[in-house]
Amino acid sequence: MNSLHLKSFTRCKRKAWLDFKGKKSYEVWSPHKAIDKINQFQIFSEFCNGEIYTGLKACENGYQGVIGLKIKGNLFQNINAEIRPQLLVKTKGKSKWGQYKYLPAVYKLGHKTTKEHLFDLAFSSMLLESFQESKIEKGLVISSFDKKVNVEEIYLNKKLRKKVLNVLLSLNECLEGFMPEITQDRKKCTICSWQKFCDKEAKENGYLTDIDGIGSKTASLLITNGISDTQTLASYSEKQLGEKLSKFNDQKYEKASVFVKQAQAYISGEPYRISNKNDPIDLLEKTCSGFYIFDIESNPDDKHDFLYGFLKINNLSTKKEDHIYKPLLNLKNNKRESYRKIIEILFSEKEWPVLHYGETEKIAIINIAKNLNFSFEEIDSLASRFIDLHTLIRKSWILPLKNYGLKTVSNWLGFEWMQKNVSGSKALYWWIQYQITENEIFLKKIIQYNKDDCLATLQIAEYLIKNQLKKN
Repeated sequence: MNSLHLKSFTRCKRKAWLDFKGKKSYEVWSPHKAIDKINQFQIFSEFCNGEIYTGLKACENGYQGVIGLKIKGNLFQNINAEIRPQLLVKTKGKSKWGQYKYLPAVYKLGHKTTKEHLFDLAFSSMLLESFQESKIEKGLVISSFDKKVNVEEIYLNKKLRKKVLNVLLSLNECLEGFMPEITQDRKKCTICSWQKFCDKEAKENGYLTDIDGIGSKTASLLITNGISDTQTLASYSEKQLGEKLSKFNDQKYEKASVFVKQAQAYISGEPYRISNKNDPIDLLEKTCSGFYIFDIESNPDDKHDFLYGFLKINNLSTKKEDHIYKPLLNLKNNKRESYRKIIEILFSEKEWPVLHYGETEKIAIINIAKNLNFSFEEIDSLASRFIDLHTLIRKSWILPLKNYGLKTVSNWLGFEWMQKNVSGSKALYWWIQYQITENEIFLKKIIQYNKDDCLATLQIAEYLIKNQLKKN
């Protein structure tokens, strides 16, 4: 076992097992890991004043920061282990190399120091102590907030070490056994490299968390009440399920109808129209004279929107290749210029609605308008033009899907991205690479991805409009 298995184990036992024994052909490359590694190196480099070197020789030469070191050893009870410290930081002391020693350090993305960080430090210290022949009393948690490097000292006391040893015993037992079941709490599965592998099994076995709106708590509630899979859920009437759930709270009763219909749609593969009348908005009428599709690529950690994409649709009968797509790069040192260009585009057709998927785009435009000192009336007028197709489709349809994300819905409608296995996180990875290398290939990839996002949004709009035509 190694420190990566321990990290996975604290999140998901199944992930730890798959990391250790799973077929690598089933694993999908995760841009989140790559982005994390880049951010990690940048912050470590800043902390060590650029003095970071790799491997054992770096320790022997007494460099300030050391990465890429693997240390193997017997942990206990004939259990072999390997640590891969994220960073070793030189400090005062005595080791086999001289009048200095190293402390383990980990990178922290968010504000909260978790057991994942504590366990990593404690585990690393156990093998590092014997390796460098020096006692380790503490480890470091390094993060970056407000453009400053922050360092938190974690004392590796006996209580923490004992706790980690018990977890390592459990981890070893897990790795030697059969593959654990899929966790019901699948919120973090979206960033896991084994997601597709687990999704396939979950669908085959009717996992309740495959149903949109059902999280781990609701799934446990349903299982307790004799509803263990999607097939059983779909067999219930709305009234039956409502009566079962009403003893918990009124909110659960209200959701019973949606849960049943969502399960039935998911199993049958057929969409379900919630209402054929009183639609939230007459999309057909709103878009008949022309409209924009708007999509943003952003770095949520940096709170920076780096690309704005507009697709201008003069008429729905126009061929897709004749639609005008315009990308706007938003550099941090030239934000106001980008903002003015966006407003120019939107005001070139003042009456046109702006279609988008999710709330991000509307919020961004409102913030841009505020930045440009628009009046309250001007902001309201601009905001009123925005139509969120995600909200609209959820109010109008129950689709045979596990979620209502842009890619899930548009793929179901037959849309295909030009580049395979793309995502917002992959676009962010390309953006980071573009900033580092200034290679235009990465920028072209981002722009193509954003254009496809716009076209995917258009496909959903066409689906909604088509069904309005049927109604009329």
